[in-house]
Amino acid sequence: MESDYVWLLLGLPVAFVLGWAASRIDLRQLRAENRSVPKAYFKGLNFLLNEQQDQAIDAFIEAVQNDPDTSELHFALGNLFRRRGEYDRAVRVHEHLLQRGDLSPKDRDRAQHALALDFLKAGLLDRAEAALARLDGTDFENPARLALLAIYERSRDWPQAAAIARKMHGVQGDFSARQAHYLCEQATERLAQQDCSGALDLLAQAQAIAPQAARPRVEQARLHMQQGRCDAACATLRTLASEAPMALPLAAALWAQAARGCGKVDQARALLEQHYAQAPSLDVLDAIVSLSQGTDAAPNTQAGRDWYLRHLQTEPSLVAAAKWLAGERLEHEEHHRAVQRALDHATLPLTRYRCAACGFEARQHFWQCPGCQSWDSYPARRIEEL
Repeated sequence: MESDYVWLLLGLPVAFVLGWAASRIDLRQLRAENRSVPKAYFKGLNFLLNEQQDQAIDAFIEAVQNDPDTSELHFALGNLFRRRGEYDRAVRVHEHLLQRGDLSPKDRDRAQHALALDFLKAGLLDRAEAALARLDGTDFENPARLALLAIYERSRDWPQAAAIARKMHGVQGDFSARQAHYLCEQATERLAQQDCSGALDLLAQAQAIAPQAARPRVEQARLHMQQGRCDAACATLRTLASEAPMALPLAAALWAQAARGCGKVDQARALLEQHYAQAPSLDVLDAIVSLSQGTDAAPNTQAGRDWYLRHLQTEPSLVAAAKWLAGERLEHEEHHRAVQRALDHATLPLTRYRCAACGFEARQHFWQCPGCQSWDSYPARRIEEL
């Protein structure tokens, strides 16, 4: 009995020593692992800060190999691949994350969103659309809808774009103007199919959704003119002048044409002069000059040149000066044509429109910028008037 107690007393210190030794071994191994992973991780971070992406990728790959269960390293590596344009490698990284059974729901949604961005950047719109659709009801729902909207706009799938815009309206801002544009695009497609009544219905819907939007009324007035309904075009443009007066320069020439067609020249000219007095514009001025003589050749008449001279007294406009000079007799009249040609050439860049988002310039006004795809980024005024 006493021998049992002796062995017990001797065994306790031995067990304590063995336990202590085992814990020291585990601590050393843990410290070594913790030192190795952050070292590669911070090495990659340092390369990133120095814009050395190749070396950063190598460092992150090393870190992932040392600890394949670290999801953050996978996300960093996938984002690097996408930024470098290596979309197939980014897809493999994010698909590997999604296949892991130990991934948290939050990280799973994050990996799904990253995978959708990979497909989107690679131009695989159908796969990107399917990946983004799986993010409904997640924390990434709003950015996923924005990406889906971009996909439908690029593919010109206006009904689908309108459906997404309706979901986003009020949640992510005011998308009524965007919905009106989609309806106008569908109206243009109906016109290409010779369906004028369907186009008019869509334009009416656009006006109901966004009463302050200019495009539906401008498109409606153009359609009325194509149908020979000058009175209806004038009525639509009068509404445009009251609802969206800043966009009137875009339709001033159309209004002058419609007014001459229905015999309402005086009424249209009075309204245009009233608008010009409040907000001087070269396009409105051209329409007034045209209506003053009842012909498009009015700028060369004395009355037309008086209007441009009046404009020059308040606005330093090279375009207006060139138009005034076109009908003025010079001391050396034989040089007039060469001088006028030089002025007209110099004013061409000033008569363009410029996108306020990306600076893309164009001779005609666009509702959606061809460069950056922004909507309503082109002011109604030309470059000289900005």
